[in-house]
Amino acid sequence: MPQDQISTPLTKDQAYALVDAVMERDDLALTASAHEDAGTGEWVFEATCDSPPDMQAFQALAQEILGGQVGFSVNPLDDETDWVSRSLEGLRPVQAGGFYIYGSHETVAPPLGVTPIRIDAAQAFGTGHHETTTGCLEAIQRVLKRKKPVRPIDVGTGTGILAIAVAKRRRVPVVASDIDPLAVDITRDNARENGVGHLIIPVDAAGLDHRTIQGNAPYDMIIANILAAPLVSLAPGIGKIAEPGCAIILSGLLNKQAPRIVTAYRMQGMILRDRLERGDWSTLILEKR
Repeated sequence: MPQDQISTPLTKDQAYALVDAVMERDDLALTASAHEDAGTGEWVFEATCDSPPDMQAFQALAQEILGGQVGFSVNPLDDETDWVSRSLEGLRPVQAGGFYIYGSHETVAPPLGVTPIRIDAAQAFGTGHHETTTGCLEAIQRVLKRKKPVRPIDVGTGTGILAIAVAKRRRVPVVASDIDPLAVDITRDNARENGVGHLIIPVDAAGLDHRTIQGNAPYDMIIANILAAPLVSLAPGIGKIAEPGCAIILSGLLNKQAPRIVTAYRMQGMILRDRLERGDWSTLILEKR
């Protein structure tokens, strides 16, 4: 089947945000990546799609994620080139919080002294490049320096990066839930590929009422990297499943949204311990009284 490549120059933050948004869906692109143009220094978003691409959907997604219209260009691809693999080469490894996130296309071994996690793109939400994910990885490291959680949960796990990170560091079972059944399947596969398949408990669930989530409560570490509005809605439920002293890591929110989240969780008996800012995005570390 003929394929097209869609591209546009963006800032680094915008390019990676759009990559993760495109990869969250399974109907827009075979793969997407962001890379820096060595000649111009510009960051470029690229996506490989079956021809013809749904440009209306791409524009709608750009409007939602970036807040404006984007000047995409579309070019047909050479049938003899493996453009999916070539596009994946643009996804460079990410290092944050002592973790090293890389794809199977990487030929260089992970550096010494890091916890490696292999996550391939073209799957569910989360390649590890977005500030919310790197912020959570940093937050996990900070929490683990002072606590030794034994009952963690990752709510809205996506590709399972954060659940796998905790499982690799703590070697304890981690509940990993997501509203998307595809994400749950991918988390299960990624956990197996990273040698922690026996530690990850994948759960297909909207919210926190699932019997597996309730049955493993109370939790002493809760991670939720989603969006501001769902975080507010989940505050009462997270308050109920968190034990006293529980570390709560929240992300997926803009810096300007952080005060609203802190207020919502304070009303449920949780106090702010730390806040990490990466670009326009915040990651909060709270603790239940």
